[in-house]
Amino acid sequence: MSIDRFDLVKESFEKKAVPAERPEGKTSDYYGELVFDRPKMHKYLDAKTLNALLDCIDNGKSLDRETADGVAKGMKEWAMEHHVTHVTHWFQPLTEGTAEKHDSLIEYDGKGGVIETFDGKSLAQQEPDASSFPNGGIRATFEARGYTAWDPTSPVFIIDDTLCIPTVFISYTGEALDYKTPLKKALKAVSDAATPICRLFDKSVTKVYSYLGWEQEYFLVDESLYAARPDLMITGRTLMGHNSSKNQQLDDHYFGAIPSRVAEFMRDLEIAGHRLGIPLKTRHNEVAPNQFELAPIFGETNLANDQNQLVMNLMNKIARKHGFVVLLHEKPFAGVNGSGKHNNWSLGTDTGTMLLAPGKDAKGNLQFVTFFVNVLAAVQKHNALLKASIATATNAHRLGANEAPPAIVSAFLGRTMTEVLHKLLEVPSDTPIEIAGKKGKSGGLDQDRGEEGQERRPCGDSGDIRGQHRPQQNLSVRFHRQPFRVPRRGVAGQLRRCDDHTERGCG
Repeated sequence: MSIDRFDLVKESFEKKAVPAERPEGKTSDYYGELVFDRPKMHKYLDAKTLNALLDCIDNGKSLDRETADGVAKGMKEWAMEHHVTHVTHWFQPLTEGTAEKHDSLIEYDGKGGVIETFDGKSLAQQEPDASSFPNGGIRATFEARGYTAWDPTSPVFIIDDTLCIPTVFISYTGEALDYKTPLKKALKAVSDAATPICRLFDKSVTKVYSYLGWEQEYFLVDESLYAARPDLMITGRTLMGHNSSKNQQLDDHYFGAIPSRVAEFMRDLEIAGHRLGIPLKTRHNEVAPNQFELAPIFGETNLANDQNQLVMNLMNKIARKHGFVVLLHEKPFAGVNGSGKHNNWSLGTDTGTMLLAPGKDAKGNLQFVTFFVNVLAAVQKHNALLKASIATATNAHRLGANEAPPAIVSAFLGRTMTEVLHKLLEVPSDTPIEIAGKKGKSGGLDQDRGEEGQERRPCGDSGDIRGQHRPQQNLSVRFHRQPFRVPRRGVAGQLRRCDDHTERGCG
């Protein structure tokens, strides 16, 4: 190690923690104060505009120009109270980051001066240059135009003096130039496919939401030491040098006491996130030296993704205040853990039912098993697509190490659910199933008399089941102390196909 590096290390150890700027009162007092959320909508929008906007957010209805002008008027009033001077359409191009172009709110007033103005047209759509997203090329100039369009399902927020409007980003001819557009299409496809199934159990269901709970791992490096490493500055990871004298062999950093400088950085980050309505909840030391993690309460996937992008921006900004540089590269150092972004994913209905959680009664558990086995089947069928979605050059550096998954897609079910599925496989496919105390063949049920407690019979049968296979005992498995019944033929068929292909990486 050079003399200069020794001096830099000594300097970094002598730095004092920079106290976080803590607002007065409880977290709930300032949580979401910089977000135009539903409480702000009720305060700043008239009833007609409010109802139209909520119908757009909840049911996907389109907004007319009059409504957009009304929303923009309310947003402007709220933003001016926070001393906003600029507005930007905030989007996520194919650069693995965010992009924004700030425009001032001023316009000529016709009297030699200026006036602050913001209307529905500026809110709904803008035209940033798309020639460099994702990169420059030989495209014709007139086709290099890009459009940003407001995404009402992700709330507008304020950063410094700028009103930030989450948007999608598309080309002149309609192709997606960002990550949000395909995400929203995928979320709609999931809802369209899942809602009809949910309505078999609950007619009041009109939409299925995808939920995401992300985790953000990162390294903190003193800015002086960072500046001494050109490879780290240019690529985000070290390319040369010897191993650290102490790595993670003792596992003593994981969940250890958080250093004071880092703790103040985390407090500042949490406060900034809470003011922006980001429900940051967990913070702790990770496995590798100087590696840490934060995680929020889970939320709707589109919003959660926007919040993760925003948090990464905040981390880079706030770290400098505390004399740090944040490393978000998946594998910045050889020999120690890389930084993953684990995603906890689920589905839920607009009535509040979580589809991948066991129900509280037999019907709820049947719905749970229905979605459970279909997720497993989807993982098996589309495992190549799932792997491709994370197959970046940077992420490939960390596959197969501590905590990081191997280069396959797998599903761990736990002992209880594994036993349930194996028992289902052992049941003959023509075994009758029990519904509301009656026996019926697994091939189907007469739906003409579907009220619970009424007579039910196998489809196409006269009602006399004598001479058929003797009904076997129902599966004695309970969730939340309630029995459940499952359509054995459909479940067994999917699981047998999965079981036959386990050697090929079946989930």
